[in-house]
Amino acid sequence: MAIVGIDLGTTNSLISVYKDGECILIPNQFHKTLTPSVVSVDEEGKILVGQIARERLITHPKATAFSFKRLMGQKEVCCLGGKKYLPEELSAFVIRQLLADAQSYLGEPVEEAVISVPAYFTDEQRVATKRAGALAGIRVERIINEPSAAALWARFQQGMEDAVFLVFDFGGGTLDVSIVDSFENIIEILSVSGDNHLGGDDFQGLLSENFCAEHHLSADKLDPQSKALLQKQALLCKHKLTEQEEAQMSLHLHGSDYSSSYTCQKLLDISGPIFLRMQEVLRRAIVDSNYTLEEISQVIMVGGSSKMPVVQGYLEHLFGRRPIVDIRCDETVAKGCALAAAMKSREEGIKELLLTDICPFSIGTDVVNEQNPSEPLFEPVIERNSTLPCSKKKTFFTARDFQSFVKFNIYQGDSYYARDNRKLSELKISLPIRKQGAVPIEVRFTYDINGILQTEAFVPMTQMHVQKEVIPKDSYMSDTQIEARMKELEKLKSAPQDQAENKMLMARGERLYVECVQERREYVRKALTQFQWMLEHGSRRQQQEAQQQLKDTLDALESEDPFLYYYEEDRYEEDED
Repeated sequence: MAIVGIDLGTTNSLISVYKDGECILIPNQFHKTLTPSVVSVDEEGKILVGQIARERLITHPKATAFSFKRLMGQKEVCCLGGKKYLPEELSAFVIRQLLADAQSYLGEPVEEAVISVPAYFTDEQRVATKRAGALAGIRVERIINEPSAAALWARFQQGMEDAVFLVFDFGGGTLDVSIVDSFENIIEILSVSGDNHLGGDDFQGLLSENFCAEHHLSADKLDPQSKALLQKQALLCKHKLTEQEEAQMSLHLHGSDYSSSYTCQKLLDISGPIFLRMQEVLRRAIVDSNYTLEEISQVIMVGGSSKMPVVQGYLEHLFGRRPIVDIRCDETVAKGCALAAAMKSREEGIKELLLTDICPFSIGTDVVNEQNPSEPLFEPVIERNSTLPCSKKKTFFTARDFQSFVKFNIYQGDSYYARDNRKLSELKISLPIRKQGAVPIEVRFTYDINGILQTEAFVPMTQMHVQKEVIPKDSYMSDTQIEARMKELEKLKSAPQDQAENKMLMARGERLYVECVQERREYVRKALTQFQWMLEHGSRRQQQEAQQQLKDTLDALESEDPFLYYYEEDRYEEDED
């Protein structure tokens, strides 16, 4: 029985196997190794996957689904052919097609798979991916982070031994960055960062928006077919700009012809927002790794969107050296998945390799906010980028007199306030009746490589012990919750002008709290707590002094990390010339 590797992508998916000392990409029925991650339902109610489905994007836009990977772990449904499908069900159709191609090619059944996911996928999204495999009839042996799979392939194929390198995985819908230390027979992932809603598709979106703006068209008012045509033209324009300096984007709409000319420089000019988001992902990964730019020996670009010259040029500008870009960079993750599958089956020549992985988000609990008790703060127990599997313990104390129990709400994320993180579960334990702060409670979180979280609470005074295994469940925001959240944001926008500076400092501090870990994170928390206290209790003069003190504190933190804090647009354009 073969164990295969599957790169389940936003735009395209691939399946591979390790055989006779090499990674083989398995072709589909059209003799292509890339299978579009597109699903359609024909007039007879039959499911179509891949190239055929992609061809129906324009002709049958309401019966065709794409980019559903971005919705994994949510309960948002796609309606095709009068039926509703969850994102993992659509993904299952893609996996099922890949498996059929593999079994036809290999001439034997396939029962196990290693499937890759973006490093920044939450536990819910990872569980949804495993569920997609189960729905397709395959046992998912392991979920592997896409940049980790790419790092494995880089070590195997490009001889990245005794080196610290950066993997920049830029696909159609996601961006992941990992800092990797490769030594002896070990590939150690030091840090990861990512954006699950940033990919090559976003360049298409910008081209579409710019095209409509130039011709005074309203994209929102276009019918589904016209929108599909517009997106296809944007895709073709993007692909042409990958191969040449200039491309034409044309659209026939309602009896009129529209045309615009685009150059690589023009694409660069309109893509500032994308590069700003890209630089933040890079910055966080480098800072969390505790390595400097000079200590990173190579930048390896993988993922289909890494072929874009504007993206390659941007990284070359940032790092001062040309990144490594394989001509088949869209195949790298799939080959890494095949290697991971081979490691599982103990294949000769690769069984001695050891790949470590890390936790992409912090996992912790809520603690009392002394300045605003109605807004609990987030306290990490397992910090992000901890090597898996890991087990960490922290001691907490009762917050009130005569507490009879305590409930720990368990969160995943890195936001300052507990409510802004993703709640996973809760853990409750009884307490002896004592004064505030007199009862210690030891909390231990144990997290394994498959995303299973074991939580424990122990009260030494009574020897009371409770534990709970947290298995992620689907979570989503209802229309009501979204509407409520939008109203909250509207309130923030209309805040009085005299509060703007304080709100800006708090927002900046909360951002740094997310970006920092361990001692630096605690330093930011104390600074924010002191500032909040002064705003509520201090005189006007004291508040102004506190404002300046917090500003100086945040400036000092950022000065320690000058890399990628802003987008040097003018300088970049000069370099491109």
